[in-house]
Amino acid sequence: MKQILYIIVVTALFMISGSEVPAQCNPEAFTQNCIPKLSNGFNYLKSYKINGADGAKDKVEYSYVFTKGTQYMINVCANGEGTDGIVVNLYDSNRNRVASSKIDGQFISAIAYPCNNTGIYYIQYTFDNSSSYCGGSALGFKR
Repeated sequence: MKQILYIIVVTALFMISGSEVPAQCNPEAFTQNCIPKLSNGFNYLKSYKINGADGAKDKVEYSYVFTKGTQYMINVCANGEGTDGIVVNLYDSNRNRVASSKIDGQFISAIAYPCNNTGIYYIQYTFDNSSSYCGGSALGFKR
């Protein structure tokens, strides 16, 4: 009897408070959508999960070794058809930005980068007025 009363009280308090449970980020679904969007002969290499922890993180970063003479494509998939304010920036091994998906205030869903130097590159995702802080990305290559 006490258990039933406890459940009723907790349920009533939750309903009265009007609190909403924040949606969980499921970047896996977005990464799966990004893979087929690699275009123009790019072959899939790797996918990346973008989870900004509902705004608690200001960036998500990964690294990958790029090879000279290879062209790479990085795309972003988020809620809806756009990028939902998720920006991908690519940095070389010296942390110089070499490409960005935000150009003149406009967000594009993919960047292509012709690699001229083999080395570690940093793929950094930031959030520019994002509403969900959640998305996915795919990295592809072609020679």
